[in-house]
Amino acid sequence: MEASPLKNLTHYLHQLIEKKLWAKVLLAMVLGVVVGVLIGPAVGWVSSDHTETVGQWLALPGTLFLKLVQMIMIPLIFASIVGGITSSTQQQVGKLGMGVLLYYLTTTAIAIVLGLAVVYLLHPGTYLEATEPIASSLPVTNEFGLKSLPNQLVNILPENPLASMVTGEMLSIVIFTVIVGLAINTLAPTTAEPVIKLLNSVQEVCMTIVKWAMRLVPYAVFGLMAQLCSTIGVASIMGIGMYVLTVIAGLFALLLVYLVIIRLLVRSHPGRFMMQIKEVQLLAFSTTSSAAVMPLSLKTAEEKLNVKPEVSRFLVPIGTIINMDGTAMYQCISTVFIAQVYGIELSMANLLFIILTIVVASIGTPAIPGGGFIVLASVLQGVGIPTEGIVLIIGVERILGMFRTAVNVTGDLTACMVFNKRGTVIKTDKRQ
Repeated sequence: MEASPLKNLTHYLHQLIEKKLWAKVLLAMVLGVVVGVLIGPAVGWVSSDHTETVGQWLALPGTLFLKLVQMIMIPLIFASIVGGITSSTQQQVGKLGMGVLLYYLTTTAIAIVLGLAVVYLLHPGTYLEATEPIASSLPVTNEFGLKSLPNQLVNILPENPLASMVTGEMLSIVIFTVIVGLAINTLAPTTAEPVIKLLNSVQEVCMTIVKWAMRLVPYAVFGLMAQLCSTIGVASIMGIGMYVLTVIAGLFALLLVYLVIIRLLVRSHPGRFMMQIKEVQLLAFSTTSSAAVMPLSLKTAEEKLNVKPEVSRFLVPIGTIINMDGTAMYQCISTVFIAQVYGIELSMANLLFIILTIVVASIGTPAIPGGGFIVLASVLQGVGIPTEGIVLIIGVERILGMFRTAVNVTGDLTACMVFNKRGTVIKTDKRQ
C-alpha cells in the first residue's frame, strides 16, 4: 500500500504543474536576466561596489532552495533505496542489480560518445577566445588514472559511512545503502519491520521538506539568474551562445536514443511515452534537481507507465545518483569546449581518458544543481586543460542544468520501462 505522504506530495506537485509552475519559472528567468543586466556594470544604474551585495540578496531564495534540497537529499535517497530493496525479493534484486549496472554504464558511454560527436561537429570553442586570464576559485581533487584506479575502486567502499554522509561522497553512500538494504532483506520479517517503519518515517519527513522547498522555485530562479547576469554580463553570455546550443543539441540527440530504446526494447510508442512523462520533465526542468522530483517520478512510473513498484522503487532512487547521462554528456562537451577555447588539441589517449573518467565519476555526481563542477575540474586537470576555464560556463550553468535534469529524469523512467519489461519476460518464461 502506498504511503499517504507520498500521495499528498505528488498531489501537491501535480497542482504546481497545473498552475503552470514551468511558466512561472520561465518568466522568472527572463525577469532575472533583465534585472541582472540593469544592476550590472554595463548599464551602470548600480555602482560596482554595490552590485555584488545586491546580487547576493537577490540570490537568497535560490541559496535557501539549494540548501534545503542538499539537506534532505542523503536521508531521502537512503530511505528510498532501502525501501525499494526491502520491497523486493532477493532474487529480484539480484536479477536487477547486474543488469541495471551494465545498462547504466552503456547509456552513459553512449551519451559521452554523442557529446564528443556534437562538440567536434559544431566546434563551439572557436567562437570564444580566452584573451584574459581567468581567476579560479574551484579546488581540484581526485585525479583519475589507470595507476590510481585500484585505490579509487577500494575507496568507493566507505570506512566510515557517517563521514561519507557529512562530506557528501554520494557513490560511497549509495553502495553503503545498497549493502544495508540487502542485509535488511535477509532478516526475519519481525526483525526487519521496525527498521523499515523508521525509514518510512524518515522518508515522510524528507518529502515534507521538499514540499516546502518547492514554494521557493520561481523566486530562486529569478534571484540566481539576476545575480549571474549582474556579474557575467551580456557580452559573455552571447559569446558562449554556441556552447549552449551545442549542449542542447547533444541532449536532444540523447533524448532520441531513449525513444529508440522505448520503441525497440520496450515495444511501446515513443510519443505516448513522452506524453505520459511530460509532467515529470516539466518539474525537473523547473527545479534542476532530479532528487526533488523523485516522488513524482515514482508516481508516474507506477500509475502512468504501469511499472511494478518493486522495479520503480529500486531504480528511480538509484538512477537519481548513478544514471546521470545528461550530466555526463554536459561534462564531456564542456571539457572539449574549454580545450577549444584555449586552443588545446586533444589526442585519442586524452579522449579515452575523458570517457573513462566521466563514466566512472558521473556515477557519484550529486543530483543537485551544479553537482558536477568538481568532477569537471578533475577531468580538466587530468588532460592538461586550465581549470580556470570553468568560470566561462558558470554563467549558463543554471539554464543548461534545467535541460540536462529533464533528460536525466527521462533516462530514469526509460530504465524503469526496460527492466519492467525484462522482469515480465523472465516471469513469463518461468511459467512456460
